[in-house]
Amino acid sequence: MTAPCGWCGTALTAVLDLGAQPLANALLTADELDAPERRFPLTLAICPACGLVQITEAVPPEELFRDYPYFSSTSDAFVEHARAIVDRVLAARDLTSSSLAVEVASNDGYLLQHYAAAGIPVLGIDPARNVAAAANARGIPTLDEFFDDRLAEELARTGRSADVLHANNVIAHVPDLGSFVGGIARVLKPTGLAVIETPYVRDLVERLEFDTVYHEHRYYHSLTALAGIVARHGLHVVGVERMPVHGGSLRIFVTADPATDAALPDVPRSSVTEMLDEEARLGLDTAGYYLGFAEEVAALGRDLRGMLDRLRTEGRSIAAYGAAAKGTVLLNAFGIGRETLRFVADRSPHKQGRYMPGVHVPIVPAERLVADGPDVCLLLAWNFADEILAQQGEYREGGGRFLVPIPTPKLV
Repeated sequence: MTAPCGWCGTALTAVLDLGAQPLANALLTADELDAPERRFPLTLAICPACGLVQITEAVPPEELFRDYPYFSSTSDAFVEHARAIVDRVLAARDLTSSSLAVEVASNDGYLLQHYAAAGIPVLGIDPARNVAAAANARGIPTLDEFFDDRLAEELARTGRSADVLHANNVIAHVPDLGSFVGGIARVLKPTGLAVIETPYVRDLVERLEFDTVYHEHRYYHSLTALAGIVARHGLHVVGVERMPVHGGSLRIFVTADPATDAALPDVPRSSVTEMLDEEARLGLDTAGYYLGFAEEVAALGRDLRGMLDRLRTEGRSIAAYGAAAKGTVLLNAFGIGRETLRFVADRSPHKQGRYMPGVHVPIVPAERLVADGPDVCLLLAWNFADEILAQQGEYREGGGRFLVPIPTPKLV
C-alpha cells in the first residue's frame, strides 16, 4: 500500500529508495556495538496533490530529539549566520525591552544570544533535554518541550506571545505540520514576524544532496508547498530569500497581516511571486521534476566508491571529517565503513568517543587529523566545507587532502 501524504492524505509517489537505514544521529557507545541496531525504511516521495516532498516512514519524535548530539554553537559559520539575520531584524523592527523574541528548536541558544545581547527578552523552545540544559546554563531561558498548538496556546495565555519568532531547520522535522504551523499562528502577535528557514528541495535535487534525506527530516520544502501550508492557518508569506547555508535553504518571512508590504526593507513581497512563478515553470511540485534523481544518486555512489578504492589500492590512508547526520546516510547508502575509514574526526565533544551508526567507524577529536596525518579525509560535513577547510589549514599544509563528495567527488 502506498503511504499517504502527511499533510493532505493523498497517496505518495516514490522518487528515491535508500533502503533500511539506522537513525542518523543515533551515535553508538562502545557498549552498544554488538547489539542489533534498529533500522527504518528511508524512501523519499512526492505528493501529487499538494506537491510536498517527504519520506514515507514517520519515526516517533521522542526517539529522535529528546537526547540530541548536535550543538549549533560548534559551527562558527552558523552562529555568524544567526547573528546576521538577528541584526537585520533588529534594524527593521521596533523591538524593545518589552518585546519577546522566541525561537522554536532553539538548540543551545546560538541565535537567541544575539537578541539577549541587544537587551531583548528571549524564550527558547527545544525538546532535547541535554541541549536545552546547555542553553539555560548560558542564560538563555529555554523550555525543553516540543512546540505545537497546545504549547502555543499556553504561551499566549500566559502573556508570552512573540514579536518575532524564528524557526530554523525545524519545520522539516515535525510530524504534525498542522499543529506546528497552527502553533506559530497562535503565539505570534498580530504585528509579529515569523522567520522560517528550511533546506530547499530544489537544491537537494539540483546539487544531488541525497544525504540530507534522513528520518529526522520528514519533509523537504518548496516555496509552493510552504505557502499553501501556512495559508491554511491564516498566515501569509511576505518575503523569501535563498541562502547557501546547509547546502541551500529557503528563508521565508511570515505575518498574520495580509496587508504587510514586506517583512524587511530589503526583501520585497515580489520575491514571493517571482519564486512561485519560477517553481511552477520548473514543475517543482510534480513527480516529473524528480525523474532521474535515483539514477544520479546511484552513479554518485559508484564514482565515490571507485575513487576511494583507487586511493586504497595506491596505499593511501583515509579518514573522514564531520560526524554529521548526512554522513551516516552517505556511509550507509554507499557501504563505506571501517574497511576504508580509520576514523571520523569531529570538533564536538558530545560526539567524540562514540561510533557512526550502522558502519561503526569511531569518532575522534578533530586534532587527530594533524596527529595521525591521513593522506585523504572524506568530508562528510560538506555543507560547512569552507569553514572546515580554513580550520584544518595545518592538516592541509602537511600534505593532507579533503575529498568533497557532493555533488561530484573531488579532491581539494
